[in-house]
Amino acid sequence: MTTSTQETPILNKSDTRPHNRLNVALWITQLLLAAMFGMAGYMKLSEPISHLSAMLPFAAQIPEWLVRFIGAAELAGALGLILPAATRILPVLTPLAASGLLTIMVLASGFHISRGEISHLPINAVLGSLAAFIAWGRFKKAPTPRR
Repeated sequence: MTTSTQETPILNKSDTRPHNRLNVALWITQLLLAAMFGMAGYMKLSEPISHLSAMLPFAAQIPEWLVRFIGAAELAGALGLILPAATRILPVLTPLAASGLLTIMVLASGFHISRGEISHLPINAVLGSLAAFIAWGRFKKAPTPRR
């Protein structure tokens, strides 16, 4: 009679590497995306519309409150990508911020399509994809633990 013995696997450093690599990739992406949206949001909040419309022609063609609201949403999203995960206070806000930024990119794509500005779509697609990666990673694969 043979009995099978079940051995307990011993975890070594190589077993945790994929998770660590993903965590590093997520942090790098979070920092890059936060920098991009932080700068864009700050610019939309602080620049006079006359200066802003030289860089972003749509700024002069939509209500000022909408430009400022978009800027506030982008700046809040940028902060949400970093602060909750870095402080580990309500870290679930990080993937929610990424989801919000993805939503902004989807809406921006629709806006640019309606204006015939197809050349703007690649940047919306790249930024939206990075936001989706962060949302997926922080919700499913490498959530930041609470303090």
